[in-house]
Amino acid sequence: MPVREVVAEVLERLEIEPVNSGAGWGPWIAHPTGGELVSYNPADGSELGRVLMAGPEDYDEVVRRATETFREWRMLPAPKRGLIVREIADELRRLKDDLAALVTLETGKILAEGRGEVQEMIDIADFAVGLSRQLYGLTMASERPRHRMYEQWHPLGVVGVITAFNFPVAVWSWNAFIAAVCGDCVVWKPSSETPLTAIAVQKICNRVLARHGWQGVFNLVIGPGAVVGERLLADRRIPLISATGSCQMGYRVAEVVGKRLGRTILELGGNNGVIVMDDANLDLALRAILFGAVGTAGQRCTTIRRLFLQKGIAGEMTRRLVAAYRQVRIGDPMDETTLMGPLINRRAVEEMMAGLERIRQQGGEILYGGRALERPGGCFVEPTIVRAHPSMPILREELFAPVLYLLEFETLEEAIRWHNDVPQGLSSAIFTNNLVAAETFLSAAGSDCGIANVNVGTSGAEIGGAFGGEKETGGGREAGSDAWKQYMRRQTVTINWSSDLPLAQGIQFEL
Repeated sequence: MPVREVVAEVLERLEIEPVNSGAGWGPWIAHPTGGELVSYNPADGSELGRVLMAGPEDYDEVVRRATETFREWRMLPAPKRGLIVREIADELRRLKDDLAALVTLETGKILAEGRGEVQEMIDIADFAVGLSRQLYGLTMASERPRHRMYEQWHPLGVVGVITAFNFPVAVWSWNAFIAAVCGDCVVWKPSSETPLTAIAVQKICNRVLARHGWQGVFNLVIGPGAVVGERLLADRRIPLISATGSCQMGYRVAEVVGKRLGRTILELGGNNGVIVMDDANLDLALRAILFGAVGTAGQRCTTIRRLFLQKGIAGEMTRRLVAAYRQVRIGDPMDETTLMGPLINRRAVEEMMAGLERIRQQGGEILYGGRALERPGGCFVEPTIVRAHPSMPILREELFAPVLYLLEFETLEEAIRWHNDVPQGLSSAIFTNNLVAAETFLSAAGSDCGIANVNVGTSGAEIGGAFGGEKETGGGREAGSDAWKQYMRRQTVTINWSSDLPLAQGIQFEL
């Protein structure tokens, strides 16, 4: 079927019109004042749809509605909030293929990854449903007789969520579904590259919430950073901002939100490294590296960018990688046989080509790839392998493209030192069958990242574990473990059930 017909059918089933409002909470603002935004398919440059963006007044109306809804939503018992999220998960299951297709059409990631992203939404929704009955506090022993002391958790308020183009819906769900069962409302600013997926998800949520008499729990404001983003950061009605993007963006978020003493969850750049030891299973390592470096056309925060090869296997592993890269099928991401789609836009291609020029200037040797491809849309590139050396300044940066640096090392201590010598600290991995090497990598003297894996690549985190990184990656944590605590406020309670008033620490204060 022609792409245009596929697009039309997908948009119709997801109830997306040719021109859509990009602001709302249930009812859509009919005529938002922020101007028009066009969504393009990076695989061929065709127009997918148009969105009317939110202006300043539209933004204020959405946040006002979310603030009003929060006053009631916070009082709905958490298990009942969880049941609503469960129904949203059921809708996502029903519409999984269509939503996945829309993700692929807007981002250029292959269809299998589009389905995987929607599955992440379903998984985190299921996780949040269970969590809705496990928002536990602690009971502590008081030093004073006939006193009970405990802590409890209350909803925080309206949470602002800023998402990036590469995971246009999954990362929102990590925040939104957990925030919702915690009793918070959410205002979402998606990437301007992927407005249609955001509108589709908002429509799905609206339908489920309306069945229960709710609106304003999940809210959408599409618009440029200068209009919507800056207002969101500075808005004192929003106690928490969760932002995913570049380190540069993170500096701005931290500055503006910190100035008003707000909270942040920052998921910023990754510059992820993998160490392959001489004793590693090379077949296992090759599969993980290929997906980690080429998946999503190198546009994941968890993409493998630096590969450290112990000298005993460096030559063999390099040959295998080059041979594997030659077999990567680049093309239409809607084609089930494609392994790598386009970059998100032509600017990303230009930035990759500029980065490769700097690599050459710094002494890097391109072993494979390095070309922009002449295809419709102008966003296709070859995945690239570079033989690098540790002194190259560009190794400390995140080139957001499918560029993989190979570095040879002698000892594990040397590899860990090079691995940690970058400002970012998101995801990391080692491939080895040696227990000592694995435990060294996982020790306090090993990887300094928020995620450290053994015989598993850097991409594909499960929602049961808290996701996030250290250093310039921002320190935030989303999804599993006890990440829910970031969306709530802690309250310590002491109850005196005696007829006396003893003071703490034995203080005497008598009239």
